[in-house]
Amino acid sequence: MNIATGLKEILPENRIKTRLIDLVAYASDAGFYYLRPKAVVQPISEIEIIALFRFSHEQQIPLTFRTGGTSLSGQAITDGILVDLSQYWNQVKVEEQGELIRVQPGITGSMVNAHLKRYQRKIGPDPSSIDAAMMGGILSNNSSGMCCGVKLNAYHTTRYIRFILPDGKTFNTENKADYRHFEQDCAPLYLKIKNIQGQMAANKQLYKLIRQKYKTKNTVGYSLNAFIDYEHPLDVLAHLLIGAEGTLGFIAEVVMETVPDFPFKSTAFLYFPDIYAACQAIVPLTVSGAEAVELMDRASLKSIDSLKGVPDRLKTLPESASALLVEFHADNPEELQFRKNAFLESAAALNMLEPPLFTEDIHEQAFLWKLRKGMFPAVGAVRASGTTVILEDIAFPVEQLGDAILDLQQLFKKHQYHDAIIFGHAKDGNIHFVVTQAFHTNAEITRYDAFMQDVVELVVLKYNGTLKAEHGTGRNMAPFIETEWGTDAYQIMKALKKAIDPQNLLNPGVIINENKQAHITNLKSLPSVEQEVDKCIECGYCEHKCPSRNITLTPRQRIVVRRELTTLKAKGNKKEFDLLVNQYQYDGLDTCAVDGLCATACPVDINTGDLVKRLRKENHGRSANFLALMIAKNFAGTAYIARLAIKAGVGINAVFGQSAMRNITLSVKKVIPSMPLWSNQLQDIGSVVKGDQKGQVVYFPSCINRMMGGAKDRKKNVLQTFMSVSGKAGIKVLIPDQINNSCCGQLFSSKGYQDAHSYTANETIVKLWDWTLQGKLPVVLDVSSCTYTLQHCRNILTDSNKIYFDQMQIIDSIDYLYDYVLPGLSTVVPKDRIVLHPVCTLKKMGLEGKLFKIASRFANHVEIPLNSGCCGMAGDRGFLFPELTASATAAEAAEVKKENYSGYYSTAKTCEIAMSDAVGKNYESILYLVDECVS
Repeated sequence: MNIATGLKEILPENRIKTRLIDLVAYASDAGFYYLRPKAVVQPISEIEIIALFRFSHEQQIPLTFRTGGTSLSGQAITDGILVDLSQYWNQVKVEEQGELIRVQPGITGSMVNAHLKRYQRKIGPDPSSIDAAMMGGILSNNSSGMCCGVKLNAYHTTRYIRFILPDGKTFNTENKADYRHFEQDCAPLYLKIKNIQGQMAANKQLYKLIRQKYKTKNTVGYSLNAFIDYEHPLDVLAHLLIGAEGTLGFIAEVVMETVPDFPFKSTAFLYFPDIYAACQAIVPLTVSGAEAVELMDRASLKSIDSLKGVPDRLKTLPESASALLVEFHADNPEELQFRKNAFLESAAALNMLEPPLFTEDIHEQAFLWKLRKGMFPAVGAVRASGTTVILEDIAFPVEQLGDAILDLQQLFKKHQYHDAIIFGHAKDGNIHFVVTQAFHTNAEITRYDAFMQDVVELVVLKYNGTLKAEHGTGRNMAPFIETEWGTDAYQIMKALKKAIDPQNLLNPGVIINENKQAHITNLKSLPSVEQEVDKCIECGYCEHKCPSRNITLTPRQRIVVRRELTTLKAKGNKKEFDLLVNQYQYDGLDTCAVDGLCATACPVDINTGDLVKRLRKENHGRSANFLALMIAKNFAGTAYIARLAIKAGVGINAVFGQSAMRNITLSVKKVIPSMPLWSNQLQDIGSVVKGDQKGQVVYFPSCINRMMGGAKDRKKNVLQTFMSVSGKAGIKVLIPDQINNSCCGQLFSSKGYQDAHSYTANETIVKLWDWTLQGKLPVVLDVSSCTYTLQHCRNILTDSNKIYFDQMQIIDSIDYLYDYVLPGLSTVVPKDRIVLHPVCTLKKMGLEGKLFKIASRFANHVEIPLNSGCCGMAGDRGFLFPELTASATAAEAAEVKKENYSGYYSTAKTCEIAMSDAVGKNYESILYLVDECVS
């Protein structure tokens, strides 16, 4: 039976992915294993989940659930059916004033915390991947993290669980009647669990082992502590699902107990002469109440010393040095100081390179944590091309941590892992080590295998530690579960799996795996491709930022497909290569917004948008480049024609109805897909404004606003509003006469027309040098993306223009309002409640805070939606591919529509158009807010 045909009886075609590009895109997760699925499906209901279970059994095809795909041990990949929950399972509900939160598996941990923020609460687990990791993985891997330790992990903070077993039966521990139903409907499983409980009660040695092993972090095998922590078999089973890595059932919903998110924090990097000295500080820090104690060896510190903003001290540490990232939390400043002082009193007895220096600045704290969280990906970025980065996750008794690390470092030398780094959660004895490894030859695979065998012996036999503290067993440690737990415990795990999933169809190969070579089977190949691609370790941190994530590909997937193309070419598989190239045009190139937000989430600043721009450039022929250059050289004429077209379109709407042009272009687009879709938000600019030739600032109105900067309801256009605001602040503004022939170059840059972009940028800089009186006056732009483009054009300028550029001040309208206009305003009549859409480039420029402060001056309540992100408009991309914008704005628009606001504001015209279409309200420039609130 054809899988796709069978699946269509369960799901609509648009939620079944069987194209080659889809299967390739989902063949990788953040781990170092690779399995290409036969199909990817996106169910939206429990009924569909049950039907998928039935289909799996009938067709004997494995089923694997996946949310964020940030797991590191190979537990989110399959050669069967991959069930993607990342798009439709994202409901969240705060209950009991933030004491509880109800979540589905497809929402990120950071988004859950965002809903809890107003209550000063958060979820217990705090993995470093929390911005990208989703609740399904956080629960199924029993995630912990940097501050939560053992007591606040997913297992201990889950109160109720709703789940579906492979046979389709559904239970909810919140429903008391389900306990009786479980006894009746699942009698064999009920009795099996009761029997295991009896075995454990009788086996004192096993009982003691379980209690001992769960005093520290442990995610090796199933959560056997559930058998002795809970009495009723339904509660036991529900908590066995936590950490089961999707091998026992489907978690549909959980209610979690939250923990305090203390408002006052103090953070510091503490430096030590060696890692052993650093380990001696762990107990004093823990006793004094430190919430986080993160250990970093010298190699891990080196991996991040090239990142922008890294403290200079990091770069000058001795070769043997080590560091601890320490953080104290408290309800009030006094308590915070008390805890910090408790440690400082004992600090004199520690062997530190310098006295501790704590910071309470939230931006400095965020940066220190960014450094810590970025170590694993940073190592991956500087590894040799073609090698894989492997992150292992082990735990030792805290009192033996220093000795254990020294032994581990000897293993690095023995097996020639000279670039290995060590970091981790020292307070819990939980450390991560990272090695880079090629898997191209049998010799390399054998080296890795020998190394892992030695690691297992060191951790389990010498130190009685844990092989997986928080990352889950996966395929990576499946062969070694019995080594760590012993035969009695492992047999219980196998019996449990067989009782629940007798056909072994639910995520097979994960946790229970009879193949003793599973850790070196189905290894992922990372061929050398190109600079942007080779740096990527496929961690997935970027994905939640991507506007195309729910319609085509994410940045990670774009890179995964590029690697597969290289592999197919090397194998001579022309059929699949040609098919993948063809499918990549739309999925990989056409629907990429090239907004660069992926780089803001990537620990090594990979901007997949830059890769796409370069690939678009390579796709352009000589005639296309020539045409683009001619448009650049005759930009005034091009802009005039575009303005006439908009004016004509507005006129047609006035005669034939307000949606006439949209309907016309929609009809044409069905025949000619490259036809831009008209938006009813498009308005002619109307009258042109003139400035003061003796102005204090140079106003560079963007070509977008010069062509379509008109406003609805007969308001002033954007240019008039800018001049009005400036006048009210007593600022004289110069608008250059030649402005209509000028452009920032974004139009050409985003499409990969390098010659046209270079010409435009150089011409504009020469003009700006003259207009600004050789750099004496600041230049203000009224569209944030245009500001960003000009601010970052230096690398394509001529040497002489670079000199001009370096002496000029190019600022966004937000800088202008905050630094120039606001100080000159006095009487303000604020609006009641407004909502903002911070555009991508505003976030990349770090101006989101200024935008909020400006808005707060002119409104009593300012809201930035939790789901705010890239609108996908990307200049004109939303006109060409409106489905991209519709998908990108869906979540934010749904959130905004729940409330009524007295104003909707942003800082880029095309983004305002996109949000207006999505929300059904008129988004406009923040300039209008200022103008309307100042008389």
